[in-house]
Amino acid sequence: MQHSAPPTVGSFALVGGFEAITRGVTLSVFPLVLYRAWGDAAVVSQIYLAVGIVSLLTVLTVPWLMRVLPRRWVHTLGVLLYLGSAAFGMVGGKTVALALLCTVVGTAIAFVCYNANILQYVAKTELGRLETLRLFYAGTGWAAGPFVGVWLLQYWHGAPFVVVAVSAGAMLFAIWWVGMGSTQRAPRTGTVSPNPLRYLRRFAVQPRLVGAWLLVVIRSCGWSVYLVYVGIYAIEEGLSDRIGGIAASLASTGLFLAPLMLRWMRARPLRSTVQIGFFGAGACFVLAALLAGWPWVSIALLLAGAYFLVLLDLFGGLPFLMSVKPSERSEMSAVYSTFRDAANIVTPGAVWLVLQVGPLAAVFAVGGAGLLVAWWIAGRMHAELGVAPSERRRATRRVSS
Repeated sequence: MQHSAPPTVGSFALVGGFEAITRGVTLSVFPLVLYRAWGDAAVVSQIYLAVGIVSLLTVLTVPWLMRVLPRRWVHTLGVLLYLGSAAFGMVGGKTVALALLCTVVGTAIAFVCYNANILQYVAKTELGRLETLRLFYAGTGWAAGPFVGVWLLQYWHGAPFVVVAVSAGAMLFAIWWVGMGSTQRAPRTGTVSPNPLRYLRRFAVQPRLVGAWLLVVIRSCGWSVYLVYVGIYAIEEGLSDRIGGIAASLASTGLFLAPLMLRWMRARPLRSTVQIGFFGAGACFVLAALLAGWPWVSIALLLAGAYFLVLLDLFGGLPFLMSVKPSERSEMSAVYSTFRDAANIVTPGAVWLVLQVGPLAAVFAVGGAGLLVAWWIAGRMHAELGVAPSERRRATRRVSS
């Protein structure tokens, strides 16, 4: 299957929509099944920590892999891991830990390829529209997926993973149908080395990239706290084991507000928008911890914080994508993609430490504090980042006159 025209913004949104279904349907299933298998939130955190380390080591090798294999084949490998996750998930029991590993590693590989393709095919002026359209397409998968996954779990432990297999197959078909990524091996040109240590050094000497990467890491940590531990918190408080899935689905309904959020954002500087998102999420998480004695109030506050995280999903990644040099697309896409793996290491590690000295509600306080740190970091962003050059010139003329 070959397409004569390059992939469009709509093509990327379509693939993102299928990925949302693939990942969303097991989003709340994994924490619940793992907690049932081991019966200890600290052990669940250790499993997520181990999976995060493996995923991080994997994602750093993807640029090298894309020089050995065509990018579309590497992307295909990531999707095939989703199918492997479905197979392990159908086995059930403690084998679900392997399903989680396949999902996380597959996501890491697919995400690097997806972002490298975005930087190749999509103009910077279209990045904001792409992020909004992609999340709008993905709204159904993220909004309905967690609830549907937990609901299917009551009939058969493998039922959610059947949906994973079908949606992953559709995602693979879409990648090849729209011609996303080259089927030819990338030429060995340019000065950037595929050695991970080399391009990590290039990343480390660019403060704008480092700061933007920290923002997406902390945002992802906030989501990890919400998606993994709200359900466990509800069970420990004597509430239904479906609360986690319902909470994840309710939070994801915010994606349908993407067009309104984009209109709201266009009237404000990118820095202000990102700061509002982090401050709102952090404040809600801290308040949820302080009011943990009232579980329903605490969960409602965490849900409110999640809507601020949705706002950050729309715009929080733009500071990094807008700062990448064209000559470093593949390498910096790999670095950018490590934010999820870094969060998958930092979050369960921090949770495990917190649970040694405090209750699960203390996890929400620590997560909120991290989000408030990100609010401070966002305040150091360049004030004109994301502003069109023509608008900068008009602003300069107004100041001069």
